[in-house]
Amino acid sequence: MTDPLRIAAGDLEADAILEAIQSGRRVVVSITTLGDEHEVTLRYDGSVYYCDTPTRLHRHESEREMRTCIRNMGYGASPSGE
Repeated sequence: MTDPLRIAAGDLEADAILEAIQSGRRVVVSITTLGDEHEVTLRYDGSVYYCDTPTRLHRHESEREMRTCIRNMGYGASPSGE
């Protein structure tokens, strides 16, 4: 198994995160919530996208849903020019 890609929230754009997980790599995102640091693992099993948070497992049925989650949750950087 490939080592996970570890990033801080906002380090990569959604496209780069999606490219990594679609190639079979897990992306571990460090986030700070209410002053505490947590890790969220983003992954793809070939048909479903997952966000493993400290409290919940989110499932996304499409790339568009996953991209929206990445943007809404602040895991990815804003694309250049936005």
